[in-house]
Amino acid sequence: MKQVFRSRTALVLGWIWMAFAAFNAVDLIVRYSGPSSLVAAAVLGVLTALVFVACLRPAVILTEDGVLVRNPLRNASVPLTGVDEVVVSHAIKITSGGESVRCWTPQTSARERAAAVRRGNSANTGGRYKTEPTRSKGEQAAAEALAGRTHADWVAEQITERAEAAKRAAVRNTAPADGAGARATEPRVTGAEAMKVTWAPSALAALLAAAVLVIAAILA
Repeated sequence: MKQVFRSRTALVLGWIWMAFAAFNAVDLIVRYSGPSSLVAAAVLGVLTALVFVACLRPAVILTEDGVLVRNPLRNASVPLTGVDEVVVSHAIKITSGGESVRCWTPQTSARERAAAVRRGNSANTGGRYKTEPTRSKGEQAAAEALAGRTHADWVAEQITERAEAAKRAAVRNTAPADGAGARATEPRVTGAEAMKVTWAPSALAALLAAAVLVIAAILA
């Protein structure tokens, strides 16, 4: 099952800007007035490229085979059997084969972390205020499970659980057929299973288009 984790706020703001940019691009084309229009187009292009790279592109994509971390300018691909450790500070950090990558999104702010701690402190009460109804057993169990955790913590747990499941499956598949006193060992990370970091073509294309607009505005 494919899961995509990203910042909803950044996604919404990014698409709002894209709609705004598309409207203004059409207006600049219809009302083209020479160098001034090119300057406006260059500014619009640069801002749109930055919004795409910083808001729309970043995501953590979890599949059956691995984790794809899409940061603003680079992609990091990690097979699930190659995930060594997943930790969370203000961002999620995935370690594989001696290399690590920090995920641009989702991140945890100090305010979100404090709110999670407050939820944890109130998990054993009926509600935040005395007038709120007492939670049912199911609601109480859910509150305790989420107590003190942020969205980034939850995403890290999902990656860790899927990685551990993939490693167990790999051990079962590579165990001796007779199984007579043999011990299954944890699979080693090979070159094919190590983290691969590459430049993101879509991000580079967006920045290149913005650069072309800037050069055209300067030369006009």
